[in-house]
Amino acid sequence: MRIQVRRTGGFAGIERYAELDTADRPDATHVEALAHRALAPHPEANPRRVVPDGFSYEITVDGRSVSLQDPHLTDEQRELIHLVLKEGA
Repeated sequence: MRIQVRRTGGFAGIERYAELDTADRPDATHVEALAHRALAPHPEANPRRVVPDGFSYEITVDGRSVSLQDPHLTDEQRELIHLVLKEGA
């Protein structure tokens, strides 16, 4: 499974992008389950609820994408973002 995360916005407006392939990972089952839960619709995931200087995220899993706004992220989305970008969400 290929997972891509793009972060935009923030005070400095610096874009970050990273991707991860679960093929050879020992934790692939956990990461793939996390990715499926991160893409599931959530009532708080409203892309129009933008926070000034907040981060916006786009998570893409095997071609399927979801757009998200911080701080309106689920725990699964935060964990996946942290795992892929290798920094906090």
